Amino acid sequence: MSVDNQSSEVPLEQPPTNGEAVAATSAEERAEEEWLLRRMQMMMNLVMQTIAQDGSLTVDEASQMIADSRKAALAMFPGKELAYDLIWRPRFQRLMRERFRIM
Repeated sequence: MSVDNQSSEVPLEQPPTNGEAVAATSAEERAEEEWLLRRMQMMMNLVMQTIAQDGSLTVDEASQMIADSRKAALAMFPGKELAYDLIWRPRFQRLMRERFRIM
């Protein structure tokens, strides 16, 4: 009785299974989304700080900055208008009321 060693050998590197490939892809997508979130938060914080601290800024200029930041946020996250309206709109409204005494 002879045992064939070649048929029982396992290759050193096996190709990833479907589950492993999906996990790698979702990890990359998650990292990309986290990066976009950090970028958007930095952008929104910069807009809010500029509006709050720049004494020469007019109401129209501040409103345009807010509109532009909304366009940029929705370009990064298409279809997330509701999330923007729930998270960022109230913050900008409060800031505009405080800064320009708008009722």
